[in-house]
Amino acid sequence: MLKNFFHKKKRYATIPSERSKKDIPEGLIVKCNKCHKITFAKELEKNYHVCPHCDHHLTVSAPDRVRMVLDDGNFFEYDTDLISTDPLNFEGYINKLEKDMEKTNLNEAVVTGEGTIGGYPVVIGVMDSRFRMGSMGSVVGEKITRAIEKALVKQYPFILFSASGGARMQEGILSLMQMAKTSAALAKLHEKGILFISVLTNPTTGGVSASFASLGDINIAEPNALIGFAGRRIIEQTIRQKLPDDFQTSEFLLKHGQLDMIVHRKDMRKTLIKLIDIHQVKGGM
Repeated sequence: MLKNFFHKKKRYATIPSERSKKDIPEGLIVKCNKCHKITFAKELEKNYHVCPHCDHHLTVSAPDRVRMVLDDGNFFEYDTDLISTDPLNFEGYINKLEKDMEKTNLNEAVVTGEGTIGGYPVVIGVMDSRFRMGSMGSVVGEKITRAIEKALVKQYPFILFSASGGARMQEGILSLMQMAKTSAALAKLHEKGILFISVLTNPTTGGVSASFASLGDINIAEPNALIGFAGRRIIEQTIRQKLPDDFQTSEFLLKHGQLDMIVHRKDMRKTLIKLIDIHQVKGGM
């Protein structure tokens, strides 16, 4: 009798019903893809989309990046009418482009334009990895080249945030041509002594890392960003050696001289302002 009286009832976990799951607004919380902890989206936004638990830098959309870096309300976008076609008749390509346009509310994987940062006028380009993994096709290369040419005419510093999986395979050789085109435009910028700051974010790989992303007068990266050309497995199979664990990270590249600095996202704006200020011509010629 006494045994039955003090017997504890088993407790079972309650599984939310499908209806209750739908009651949670989409986008309210975000799960970090490194530490897997959950954070309210609003809190994450206030923290520059950096995980407050492990300091992992999460993906940032191009519009959010522009808002983080430039002075409030001071941005004029270039070439909003440029849209990719399907020059090679690659099956399903147009459909994928349309889906990404709808998902991101962007026409392509890069946003370019001009604005001010700390009062200094700049031309800026920001790649968005949500659109075809930030891959570089003809339109991406053309928009970046036109932005460089605008900086050349206006003699404004040029800032480019890279985030890309490389050249866009659906456009074949036309994608690879963008490497040469953008690099040639940057050579003209260099000849005129106009500052180019390249900011490499996670990931910056393939043809983008092998062209304009690595040609900055100053090359900056965010912490622990993946930066490289070919993938780790391909390189290991080619050289038949095990690569270091931190290979192709910002920290590895800084140690080996490919980067000038690593800057935390919350410090990026003030670092860019300081660099632009240092490179201003004081007092005329």
